[in-house]
Amino acid sequence: MSSKRSSSDMGIFERYLSVWVALCIVAGIGLGHLLPDLFQVVGRIEVAHINLPVAVLVWLMIIPMLLKIDLKALKGVKQYWRGVGVTLFINWGIKPFSMALLGWLFIDYLFRDYLPADQIDSYIAGLIILAAAPCTAMVFVWSHLMRGEPHFTLSQVALNDVIMVFAFAPIVGLLLGLSAIVVPWDTLFLSVLLYIVVPLIIASLWRRKLLNQKNGVARLEKVIKRLHPFSLSALLVTLILLFGFQGKQIIDAPLIIVLLAVPILIQVLFNSGLAYILNRQVRSPHCVAGPSALIGASNFFELAVATAIAMFGFESGAALATVVGVLIEVPVMLLAVRVVNQSQGWYERRDGVVPHEQCCPTPR
Repeated sequence: MSSKRSSSDMGIFERYLSVWVALCIVAGIGLGHLLPDLFQVVGRIEVAHINLPVAVLVWLMIIPMLLKIDLKALKGVKQYWRGVGVTLFINWGIKPFSMALLGWLFIDYLFRDYLPADQIDSYIAGLIILAAAPCTAMVFVWSHLMRGEPHFTLSQVALNDVIMVFAFAPIVGLLLGLSAIVVPWDTLFLSVLLYIVVPLIIASLWRRKLLNQKNGVARLEKVIKRLHPFSLSALLVTLILLFGFQGKQIIDAPLIIVLLAVPILIQVLFNSGLAYILNRQVRSPHCVAGPSALIGASNFFELAVATAIAMFGFESGAALATVVGVLIEVPVMLLAVRVVNQSQGWYERRDGVVPHEQCCPTPR
């Protein structure tokens, strides 16, 4: 399967996500200058430091994505234990900590003179929050593009969602504490409750109700398809709000986005490459190693953006850092997909690796 053909299999939104984000930057900055009072009003609508408009938008983003997740798939993790083990090691043992190190190196040291001094800690916090949230929805797109084993992808994503409920807040709190950043624990735990626990419960109950009806699978697919535009619209509106507040800072120093992208880019390439190589070492099939590498590298940016806003505010460097992750997600992931697809021959030359057609045969 060629990379060009694979990319065309994506929906128009996913394929051009970076373009839409760039347009949201322009729209947000423009609207922020034209209607500053409106943005300030939206920013003040909050309870316990949780912005209510953003909370609604995040639910619209996340719940349709979580409807795709079957938590019963957790029973299948034993079948792909090598790939699952590698992915868990990367997601929870390497990724947040490597991002923290890269943040300290680049943001707090190498780039410090080129960034606003009062936002240094906030930028690092945003990078940490981004790396501590493994990707959920887009992973299915990346797995499809590399002909990944669908049952492994589903079971791994379901497992990550459950782990996030318990591990996201402690890891973020630990790394922020090591960075000497004051951790608003009440806001952090409330964010986990609102943006992970509650949507996961709602989506699971809704999914079960749909599947228990006549033609349940078709009904579920119809609901997911119907909600898809609302989910995408909510993401774009959230980005416009963010850049409406961030407009002045970006206009004054557009280099900020480029500098923030550097540690994110390095982290994605490092973690995806490490996961891919480790899977080869433990002899996971290629159709498992590919999704494992991409799950280990990509981020649940909807959760990261919402948490950064809740903890630090719309105008914070943390919120901007998480959005930069959205900006570079698609082109970098497509590059990783291309490398994984084109290196299949090299990967399967290792003794003991099951050929792709045995692991995940092409439908006829």
